[in-house]
Amino acid sequence: MERLEYIAPCHFGLEAVLKKEIVELGYEIVSVEDGRITFAGDAQAVCRANIFLRTAERILIKVGSFHAETFEELFQGTKALPWGDYIPKDGKFWVTKAASVKSKLFSPSDIQSVMKKAMVESMKNTYRADWFTESGDSYPVRAFLMKDEVTVGLDTTGESLHKRGYRKLTAKAPIAENLAAALIMLTPWKQDRILVDPFCGSGTIPIEAAMMAAHMAPGMNRNFTAEEWTHIVGRKSWYRTADEAESLLDLSVETDIQGYDIDDDMVSIARANAKLAGVENMIHFQRRGVEQMSHPKKYGFIITNPPYGERLEDKKNLPELYGVIGERYRALDSWSMYLITSYEQAEQAIGRKADKNRKIYNGMMKTYFYQFMGPKPGGSKR
Repeated sequence: MERLEYIAPCHFGLEAVLKKEIVELGYEIVSVEDGRITFAGDAQAVCRANIFLRTAERILIKVGSFHAETFEELFQGTKALPWGDYIPKDGKFWVTKAASVKSKLFSPSDIQSVMKKAMVESMKNTYRADWFTESGDSYPVRAFLMKDEVTVGLDTTGESLHKRGYRKLTAKAPIAENLAAALIMLTPWKQDRILVDPFCGSGTIPIEAAMMAAHMAPGMNRNFTAEEWTHIVGRKSWYRTADEAESLLDLSVETDIQGYDIDDDMVSIARANAKLAGVENMIHFQRRGVEQMSHPKKYGFIITNPPYGERLEDKKNLPELYGVIGERYRALDSWSMYLITSYEQAEQAIGRKADKNRKIYNGMMKTYFYQFMGPKPGGSKR
């Protein structure tokens, strides 16, 4: 299997960021759709995509696609796919998730059940067997139905890629690690520039920024389902990719990354998470409210995920809170500010219209990434 196609799902609205990452890894883009990128690569792409991509949700090997408007068509289309090329006779296989949009087949549980039966029939033909122990390694399958087109993939990742392994403790409403990374990548921030997150919570945005500054691969300290699939990608490929990640790592880089939170416990949690990530020496965390946000230097960046007021009792406090954010931002000479929120009156409360506003879906929640751009060092507008 020299050339495979892969599917990388991502947050809706962040397809361009993930596409750029995949191209920079050296792989060919096949298609870009809402919430996912399909790309082509060799077998080692399983390892490199899982270990190096910061903004993907997971990496699937594309098994195939077909049209289905009825359960019979779904059954026959699934049965016709080359399951024997991927799943050994003792493999444990199931449809872990089915998502349907604008399709005649819409019940996830029914789709999963029909596809499992079809996979069993296909495996019977391949292995000339009537029964499978499913006692071996796991081969979870995911299916996407969009306008009656079914796309089927084998999940090489396991736990979502946003689980880097460093966040053992979290805030009440933590931002996912891959979303935090994408937000940073949507800004011009670089490791030699100041970054402040005044609502750092469990530290995700500062930690992701520090990992980028140190060229730390986000998946280098975790495991993946496909590590056991030695007939598809050998262990040497995983070792080579791990060596590649290790060779790029530079923890000696100097940074000015700061995280503030009003809660002492959250500051302690953020420090503990940064230590687990191995970047505790690159970030300064402290207890500080947003009303105390200040910095003596110019041209810094605020990148943050402030409270959204999702609970009714919190909503009444948002105009005042965002007003303080705007006031402290105006006091910072030549800074840029990037914030993600579902609060639709954010610009009005901040007191300035954003230079750019990007719509991003955080799960099912529509959020806005407001971008207030300061000048570049040297005077020109970024």
